[in-house]
Amino acid sequence: MSHQHFMRLLVNPRAAWPSTGEARSWAAAAVVGAVLGLAMPAQAQAQSQGSMPGQGTAQSLPVLLEAARGHDAAYLAARAQFESARFRAEQARALRRPSVSADSTLGRSENSTPFSTSVTGSTSDTTTTNLNASQPLFNRANDMAMAQATKALDVARADLDTAEQDLIIRVAQAYFDVLGSRDALATVQASKAAITEQLASAKRNFEVGTATITDAREAQARFDLVIAQELAAGNDLRNKQLVLEQVVGRLQVQPAALRLPLVLPALMPQTADEWVEQALKGHPQARKARLGMEIAQLEVSRARAGHLPTVALTGRYTQQRVDGSATVRNAAAAGSFQVGQTGTSTNSVVGVTLTVPLYTGNSVDNRVSETLKLEEKSRHDLDTARRTVELATRQTFMGLQSLAAQVKALEAAEASSQLALESTQLGYKVGVRVNLDVLNAQSLLFQTRRDLAKARYDSILGSLRLRQASGVLGTADVQALAPLLGG
Repeated sequence: MSHQHFMRLLVNPRAAWPSTGEARSWAAAAVVGAVLGLAMPAQAQAQSQGSMPGQGTAQSLPVLLEAARGHDAAYLAARAQFESARFRAEQARALRRPSVSADSTLGRSENSTPFSTSVTGSTSDTTTTNLNASQPLFNRANDMAMAQATKALDVARADLDTAEQDLIIRVAQAYFDVLGSRDALATVQASKAAITEQLASAKRNFEVGTATITDAREAQARFDLVIAQELAAGNDLRNKQLVLEQVVGRLQVQPAALRLPLVLPALMPQTADEWVEQALKGHPQARKARLGMEIAQLEVSRARAGHLPTVALTGRYTQQRVDGSATVRNAAAAGSFQVGQTGTSTNSVVGVTLTVPLYTGNSVDNRVSETLKLEEKSRHDLDTARRTVELATRQTFMGLQSLAAQVKALEAAEASSQLALESTQLGYKVGVRVNLDVLNAQSLLFQTRRDLAKARYDSILGSLRLRQASGVLGTADVQALAPLLGG
């Protein structure tokens, strides 16, 4: 519709509609369309092209993922948890190392015995220093505790891998959600432009008497509907943009669009069984469950070690210094005199300590029975984890295959819908098709384009989800997508 014709309709709607109510309806719709057409498309079309005024260049997925690594709270918490597990493992390793301690005691003693015939009183300051050392020689329970700590560190690493893969998926999901919403808005706006032109054509044909009022009303109904769709698509784009900004910790994020024509990389390996085999070996949850069973087995051995003796090499060195004086009675001189008592003594002991448990009130036996049941539980947990991982991997693999087929089918449907629209428009011009046929053909084409864009995004995201399901998703997989993006 030309600008002059659009303004003429705004100024004089009666020229287009035979009734006052219909004129008011058309004028109101035209005003809404004019406001939205001037206010929203500029921003939305800029977004659909991958650039916004004043926002700089678009960012690719690897760039935004790196930003999310330093911002996402869930990932940072998992990384801190892993770092703490490293120190916890070092604490357990200390059970095998020697321990040395020292203590010192300072005391003062006074004694008065006036009735004594020899020493009537004494005062002494005593300093005692002890140095103690112990080196475990045999302690089966400590050996099992250290082995468990090493396994626990591997569990923490599996949790960190899970958090990292989850971060990649969340960033990719938010990234492609924005692109999908941007394409949906652009599609609605393109549909709006086409419907506006068709509405103007129906109006002109009605004015000259070559079409009925039905064509104009059908076009008006489609125009009102596309206005509502445009508002909804714009709001959805803003919401998806907020989600992406929250994940990466940046404002006014500009995700780079896909390069078209899109050629997705080949899926390797190509069979579901190979992906499942890979998943059972490398998936973090499967690894964690397997480590959990191994830790439970070590706990059984640790509990049984309660029946075994422990042997340790111990040593003790003691030094004692006394500074004092005593009052000695002199019977011959009928008096007394002071005698100094000062000196240092040392004592050293080195030995091997053997501790043998004789009776513990059946606590060790009950502890062994408890750990055996926990080992059984961990074995069932491992089976559950393996089945869950296998099912998720097969489902994701089949879903990705379906998406690849959908992309090819929708690409063919887009070409067919374009040809159908051109044929319908030509038939409308020569009078063998009505306005509703053109509107339906336009709607079918724009819907196909929207579905095709979504299928492409879902296919790329599905490839990442498949690698996550098999436990091999990493930063390199995101970097491999960089050539597909415009940024």
